[in-house]
Amino acid sequence: MSELRFDKEVILMHLEAADYTEVLQQMGENLAKHQYVKDSFIPAIIEREKEFATGLPTAGVSVAIPHTDSVHVNHKTISIATLKKPVDFVIMGEESETTPVQIVFMLAMDEPHSQLKLLQDLMKIFQEENFLNQLLQTDNASEMQKQLADKLDLHDFKGGEKL
Repeated sequence: MSELRFDKEVILMHLEAADYTEVLQQMGENLAKHQYVKDSFIPAIIEREKEFATGLPTAGVSVAIPHTDSVHVNHKTISIATLKKPVDFVIMGEESETTPVQIVFMLAMDEPHSQLKLLQDLMKIFQEENFLNQLLQTDNASEMQKQLADKLDLHDFKGGEKL
């Protein structure tokens, strides 16, 4: 079990992408560059998104929470990307209906139970329209890191490192 790492390097602001696969590719490449994930992570997360969509039409700001199996992860983290322009993701539980996503929360978890806990915590903040809008307006990765660490209590995440 590794500690959750949540550093500025996993926060991408105003990401430009034509479609969801490009979003996942860019975010995955950033995680691989910083050695959070294995090279197999990128094709695995794209394939999983095709099979099990993660778009959520939350109040005001739609989000997506792509994730894949722990075998593709070196170090547990959550990567955040705000998108310069909304990108359509298929809605979770739907076959083809999409939602224009503006914030992507990509999970790289090395244990299934820690992924479940983080997903539950994220679902709580997805109900807070003001907080999501605040994240979207943030132009500073350090500030976004602090906001999310505070809101998700990542300072003391099970086994996680202090920020």
